[in-house]
Amino acid sequence: MVELKEVELKKDKSVFGQISEYNHEKVVFCHDHETGLKAIIGIHNTVLGPALGGTRMWSYASEAEALDDVLRLSRGMTYKAAISGLNLGGGKAVIIGDAKKDKSEALIRRYGRFVKNLNGAYITAEDVGTTTKDMEYIKMETDHVAGLPEAMGGSGDPSPVTAYGTYMGMKAAAKRAFGTDSLEGKKISVQGVGHVGGYLVELLAKEKAQIFITDIYEDRLREISSKYNAKVIGMDEVYDLDVDIYSPCALGGTINDDTINRLKCKVVAGSANNQLREESVHGPALIQKGILYAPDFLINAGGLINVYSELQGYNRESAYAQTERIYGYTLDIFDLAEKEGIHTQLAATKLAEKRIQSIGKVKSTF
Repeated sequence: MVELKEVELKKDKSVFGQISEYNHEKVVFCHDHETGLKAIIGIHNTVLGPALGGTRMWSYASEAEALDDVLRLSRGMTYKAAISGLNLGGGKAVIIGDAKKDKSEALIRRYGRFVKNLNGAYITAEDVGTTTKDMEYIKMETDHVAGLPEAMGGSGDPSPVTAYGTYMGMKAAAKRAFGTDSLEGKKISVQGVGHVGGYLVELLAKEKAQIFITDIYEDRLREISSKYNAKVIGMDEVYDLDVDIYSPCALGGTINDDTINRLKCKVVAGSANNQLREESVHGPALIQKGILYAPDFLINAGGLINVYSELQGYNRESAYAQTERIYGYTLDIFDLAEKEGIHTQLAATKLAEKRIQSIGKVKSTF
């Protein structure tokens, strides 16, 4: 049973007002009383191919917050696929709930049934709060799932590849900001050391960077700190720390009116989606502060590239090779932004939209 819940409205907008703001094709509200499932699936654009994006499980403060998150995330996936040269559209889903307390096999499999009912318009995968095991459960209900364990012929956890792409983008930003892409001795704060953040810290440690970490989970902090000799800092302290690079690797919106004036870094480069709370405001604000921003949906595309490779017939070496190209793409975006006098996120968005429009015209001729 699908039930459209009454949603607390963002900025007094209707539900359809919120959806049209980002020009989505379809948004599906999923509810199942027996399992307690409350989920929203956002399909932003399918011009380039079926919408692919992970399913996030999170304890949102409100249903409006969950809707806003899925709309922003699915739009980001459209741009991520487009700028990476993939024949995929953009989609994303959120399940409202605490992954540590509310998740069950029945809930995940019920969610899989909703994905099945979209008939391939949306392909789901792992994200914050979900695992490869959850993808196994979804696979029991639908074939429209990726990020399966390697034992099942899948590509496994995409986090290492996401981290590698973020690392490539960070090195490109360092090259632009400091004249060298070496991160040895650079002070780097990593906000969020979950799956992706943890792998990123490993890469940074190998380059002998000075690493500062923060996370909501104390046990994870202790593990990463001990393993990679990283210094633990407070959740709020991360914005005031005097570092070379700030790397947001948790949830989005951390570059906002409050934090942007506190940052003391020269580069922002992380794996989190939607790092700029308001792109048109905080993109230019970073320029005014002399901070170079590596566009999020560009440098965190490794996971999507990895999952796409799975759909084509998985080859790990090929996935990493394509992800490594993020370094060059990032430098190209910096050049485009400087040439046009715009902020880097806008430059990346324009390039992604250009590809969508051009391929859309190709398809419309037949």
